[in-house]
Amino acid sequence: MSDASPDTWFDAYLFDLDGTVYLGDELLPGAREMLADLRARGARTVFLSNNPTRDPDMYVAKLERLGIPVDRSEIVNTVVSTVAWLRAEHPGATVFPIAEPPLVRALEEAGVRISDVPAEIDIVIASYDRGFDYRKLQIAFDALWQHGRAILVTTNPDRYCPFPGGRGEPDAAGIVAALEATTGVRCAANMGKPDRIMIDAVRSLLGPDVRSAVMVGDRLETDVRMAVNAGISSALVLTGDASLADVMRCEPHLRPDYVLAGIGDLRPRRTLAPPAAAV
Repeated sequence: MSDASPDTWFDAYLFDLDGTVYLGDELLPGAREMLADLRARGARTVFLSNNPTRDPDMYVAKLERLGIPVDRSEIVNTVVSTVAWLRAEHPGATVFPIAEPPLVRALEEAGVRISDVPAEIDIVIASYDRGFDYRKLQIAFDALWQHGRAILVTTNPDRYCPFPGGRGEPDAAGIVAALEATTGVRCAANMGKPDRIMIDAVRSLLGPDVRSAVMVGDRLETDVRMAVNAGISSALVLTGDASLADVMRCEPHLRPDYVLAGIGDLRPRRTLAPPAAAV
């Protein structure tokens, strides 16, 4: 672990979004300049989010509103990874999503069959859902416990979603906990950071030519742990969830390679000028 900037550029930069590139509706200092530098150098950039309440188009619109142009293909969030996993691993499955409209819409557009009839449900998807109520809990309970045919998966393992000013909202982990506690069924798969499904989605996007990559984020349990799981470098920024004290409490093998005040400190200590444009 180092509290200094990296000493080299990477081929690819994987960025968490909220707490790393922006906080709420405000761009964090240095983000625009850092991303412009990376693109001038030809580095690959991918933006990752565990938040399933937005689809990629919504992220593109937000980033562009904040002055960061981005291609839709650079966005990988749990809406994307959930649909991809279902297509690859459970084609033809009937699902019951405890989820908000962006994920439900993406499932429908992908041709995934959705049902709220417990006897038909193969997979219960527990997601960040601000419309979660007892009706949804009962449907999932019946599918998982009474009929015993469904499996439980989640879009993301986050306990809460942080907001500016130290506020937050309960996230998908609360819904998973309710279902596990009432049914005794354990969650079988997580579509988000730090688990393999998200790692595989990113690797598929980057392709085999990327030799070095760094995961940049503000959370130890998702961003840094994903880097550890994927065998790539990690940089923790102190602009969101985690503090330096949190880092020091971590087990040594789970600590980030770099601890930075903010995204702008990703620039290597021995900064080289961007390569000249080809003529």
